[in-house]
Amino acid sequence: MKIIGIGNALVDILYKLDDEHLLSEIHLKRDAMTLINERWEHQIEELTHDIEKKISSGGSIGNTMKALARLGHEPGFIGRIGEDALGSFYEQSLIESGVQPRMIRGKEMTGVAHTFITPGGNRTFGTLLGAAYYLGPDDITTDIFEGYDLLHIEGYLVQNEELIESICQKAKEAGLTISLDLSSFNVVSKKRTYFHHLIYDYVDIVFANEGEARAFSGSFDSQEQAKHIANLCDIAVVKLGEQGSVATRDEGKVYQCHAIHVDNVVDTTAAGDYFAAGFLHALSQGGHLKECLQAGTILATEAIQVVGSELGGSAWNRIKTALDCK
Repeated sequence: MKIIGIGNALVDILYKLDDEHLLSEIHLKRDAMTLINERWEHQIEELTHDIEKKISSGGSIGNTMKALARLGHEPGFIGRIGEDALGSFYEQSLIESGVQPRMIRGKEMTGVAHTFITPGGNRTFGTLLGAAYYLGPDDITTDIFEGYDLLHIEGYLVQNEELIESICQKAKEAGLTISLDLSSFNVVSKKRTYFHHLIYDYVDIVFANEGEARAFSGSFDSQEQAKHIANLCDIAVVKLGEQGSVATRDEGKVYQCHAIHVDNVVDTTAAGDYFAAGFLHALSQGGHLKECLQAGTILATEAIQVVGSELGGSAWNRIKTALDCK
């Protein structure tokens, strides 16, 4: 199974905070993603001038594609970047990771995601979409999916309904299976009705964390959440953090996987992205749902023990040994 992803191409700027006071000062909702404008972004830059930061290529789907490349796949990524240094940095990072970039370049600045990591590893985002905001239906043609079997989509794109509708229609015309990460509980809450239509009409696999699944289904029970989503598609996956994960297919039996205990959770950035990579990798190998959950858990466990979305060679060696990858 050859996989391609589409999502916001964003450069991550990560800050590790000792407390949550700064979040109030810059008016960001804790543990959520907030879209910001350029004026707001400049205010964040001023207030974080003296704070140590780490810069890496990011975006949910970009992270997943890079992880799949490390597992031996040859994934692609579709996104829009600016004709600037950050855009070149982002594209080169994909290439070096083994991902085939299918980038659209615009005159806007490349998007950035200010990522604030608070004690316990929780994340709060202030995201300036920049060029990613201008990704449009005309940028997506059926032939961009040629040679691929599965398309993994970022749920944030639902904020442009015309775009995501066009993406799904063209992917289905090209014969692809569609996987969707719901991405953010506040986006799901706002767009619940449209997500329902999108999943029912186009999507085969849905990834959601507990908050997103609750916002979509209205249920507080993870198994009921998974069943509710699977009533609309083929496979539903609900990630539960310390409580593990569950998955079901077509409202059938719900499979559960326990989390792997970690003494020190450093940063949950990209944990869900890595989980999706592990799950899709195992699925592409013909794995049972339980095996897919286990693979996702192995990758997510490594991701929460580092700052940012980049794992070192020793972590990948452990992952490949656990998954029996070559």
